[in-house]
Amino acid sequence: MSTSMIGMVCIASMLLLIALRAPVALTMALAGFVGFGWIVAFDPAISILASGPFETLSNYSFSPIPMFILMGVFASKSGMSQELFQGARAMFGSWRGGMGLAAVTSCGIFSAISGSSMATAASMSRVALPEMEKNGYAPTLATGVLAAGGTLGIMIPPSIALLLYALITEQSVGDMFIAGVIPGLLGLVMYGLTVAVLVTVFPNIAQPGKATTLKEKLLGLKGLVPFTGVFVFIIGGIYSGWFTPTEASAVGAGATLSIALVRGMRFAQFKEAVGETLIMSAMIFFMIIGAEIFGYFLSVSRISFTLVEFVDSLQLGPYMVLFCVLILFMLLGCVMDSIAMLLLTVPVVYPLIQAAGFDPIWFGIVAVITVELGLITPPVGMNVFVIKSVAPHISIGDMYKGVMPFVISDLLRLALIVAFPALAIGLL
Repeated sequence: MSTSMIGMVCIASMLLLIALRAPVALTMALAGFVGFGWIVAFDPAISILASGPFETLSNYSFSPIPMFILMGVFASKSGMSQELFQGARAMFGSWRGGMGLAAVTSCGIFSAISGSSMATAASMSRVALPEMEKNGYAPTLATGVLAAGGTLGIMIPPSIALLLYALITEQSVGDMFIAGVIPGLLGLVMYGLTVAVLVTVFPNIAQPGKATTLKEKLLGLKGLVPFTGVFVFIIGGIYSGWFTPTEASAVGAGATLSIALVRGMRFAQFKEAVGETLIMSAMIFFMIIGAEIFGYFLSVSRISFTLVEFVDSLQLGPYMVLFCVLILFMLLGCVMDSIAMLLLTVPVVYPLIQAAGFDPIWFGIVAVITVELGLITPPVGMNVFVIKSVAPHISIGDMYKGVMPFVISDLLRLALIVAFPALAIGLL
């Protein structure tokens, strides 16, 4: 049996195990170990299994992951999300749908620190969902705007997804973060426009809010300043060369901790934040270890080269290749976690993108936006299930109905970035 055929058998077996709900990290490691042992020998495969985890966990490049997670958990545990939402709510005052706009805005700003979509969705839902329900918002709009707003966490830097893509493809982490700024802000604006269109076409799904004075609006800015300040400090520091992305993660975590302490975070909350960070980091690192072992197998199986040769034989145009890859991402995103999907698919499809002549930084932005869609589309939609845990009285059907306008908004944003690559790489 050829090495490519062995590769296909191992990948098919891995996908079957994932479909049977086996842990993705474990299935990647198992497929990589068996495939490598089958092609080369099992003694070297055992050596990789023994040394791979240590090499991964001691890799300095991965150190920003726990730091960026810690930033978001500090912000959540210190109650900063409550003040952020109230500040954004004051800004939009008596507008119809103003709370929805406030939810989108606060999700966007919170995600600029959090870096995690599910953390953003969970934190902002606990704060904003009860307020929107109390003020007569339809469950579809209230949950849809929060599930969609949470996806901004995967794009607006610092983003764990952008960081992992950069490390997998050996691109500059700083360039990936800078490239994510405009697409992330564009997503924030387009979500806001989606809310405005919905409340205009269906005025009964949202009630006007309480009018606020100019003084109240200015006071509301106090809730936005700390988050915005940390975001500008991190991105500005990376862009100007003051510090590297790895140093930025530590600086950002320290700055967020300082703000949290000033705002009254206690030792018990600090302890909880560190514990949550360790759990989330361990889950991600387990997946990275599995992906590293799987990567050794991909190298010896040469399946990526075989795939490039096969696609080349079909004589498809570059954008048709891109279209097929994005369709694959969307289908897998419906049933897989976004981080796991990136770690699993990018090593396989990246050679195709290179062969098609696309800019790797631009493709990273396009890929992450496509992954975002998986966070809110059935049958999984991780953000939807996060909000379901906060609001068990709202049906999953209503939640999926609520996110569909935002899925359309994301598809439009994806089309814009494909049509105008400068939206992603113009700042580089």
